[in-house]
Amino acid sequence: MTTARALPMTVPAAGLPERVTIYEVGARDGLQNESAVVPVEVKAEFLHRLAGAGLRTLEATSFVHPKWVPQLADAADLLRQLVRAEGVDYPVLVPNERGLDRALEAGVAHVAIFGSATETFAQRNLNRSLDEQFGMFAPVVERALAEGLRVRGYVSMCFGDPWEGPVAPEQVAAVGRRLVEMGCHQLSLGDTIGTGTPGHVDAVLDACAADGVPMTQLAVHFHDTYGQALANTLAALRKGVTCVDASAGGLGGCPYAESATGNLATEDLVWMLDGLGVAHGVDLDRLVATSAWMAEQLGRPSPSRVVRALAG
Repeated sequence: MTTARALPMTVPAAGLPERVTIYEVGARDGLQNESAVVPVEVKAEFLHRLAGAGLRTLEATSFVHPKWVPQLADAADLLRQLVRAEGVDYPVLVPNERGLDRALEAGVAHVAIFGSATETFAQRNLNRSLDEQFGMFAPVVERALAEGLRVRGYVSMCFGDPWEGPVAPEQVAAVGRRLVEMGCHQLSLGDTIGTGTPGHVDAVLDACAADGVPMTQLAVHFHDTYGQALANTLAALRKGVTCVDASAGGLGGCPYAESATGNLATEDLVWMLDGLGVAHGVDLDRLVATSAWMAEQLGRPSPSRVVRALAG
């Protein structure tokens, strides 16, 4: 006798958005920390399968210098090989003007810059001070907007820094406000080392709102280092955030922060949203199959609890 696949019981909760946009980062943030180089053909197939599962925002790669992230040295080749699905957005990360040049050559319509909420991480990751980073971003954003591109701003270390410890919510809000004033259409607030908890999420989001950045422009990007990613996501949804970053199969980390482990798994997020009756447009079965396939390519089990439960 064959048993039916488990499904969460849908029990809608008050105070949540009707629909959430899942900003899939598996192909970029998920793979960037892999020590063995993943073939470009596998990356292209990964993106193809993710689009087939219903995801409509797929961060494809980064035009960072290969010295810093060797895994993404094939960014231009990937975008040349990629068959872009209709209705799917393929943003790329650009660290500087040279990265933007390469993105424009590749014909992308959406780019992201990557800033820091703390002084130490700005120095280590960008070789700039907290204040100097904005001088580096300004010409990138200005040129991108002039070319008709949308620009997302990542803010890392929003909930804790391995060198500085806790980060004041007001400091996060001040960095975010400057990026919005510069022209970023959306801010993704990153818990890079995964130390945030739901009350801390409330405090950071409240500080952003108080500094003039509305919830409609905010996204959240949680790492599951201490098992808090889903709880933190639910807290953000209750505050009115409607865009959540996630990585298929729970892949990822941060090459510049050794204590950072995997991102929130997209499957785990989808399971929770299904249980809450929040629409997202993703076919969970196809997504699980995609992450199980990618785990085979990487030669290890998927970190996602849902993938392990449904594909095991």
